[in-house]
Amino acid sequence: MADKEIMATGRRKTSIAVVKLVKGKGRIFVNGKTLKNYIGNRPAIEMLVYRPLVLTDNQEKYDVKVKAVGGGIVAQCGAIRHGISRALVKANEEYRNVLRLEGLLTRDPRVKERKKYGRKRARKRFQFSKR
Repeated sequence: MADKEIMATGRRKTSIAVVKLVKGKGRIFVNGKTLKNYIGNRPAIEMLVYRPLVLTDNQEKYDVKVKAVGGGIVAQCGAIRHGISRALVKANEEYRNVLRLEGLLTRDPRVKERKKYGRKRARKRFQFSKR
């Protein structure tokens, strides 16, 4: 791994994040903005994104550049976390066990259930009228 960038894709719900790890100072850019500007004042979500870097002790070794599309901010941050984890394993195979134990390499399979006919949504029924 010289000075090249490492790419990986992360997914969560309907969000997709293409992540590039580049040698740097630990900054994260999402769609051209810093992570703080992108997610606003949400420290819990920020910690969620930084988790793989903290676990592998790489907070200040890599800059992360992300292109995120689809879904909402929280789902995109989940996709970013998944992408960062996968990129770190590409960078160094020794990180696999640490990230696997925390469940960061597993794609979260939960997605919205489809709407069923005769129902208002997937499970909600129309109002029942006795008379």
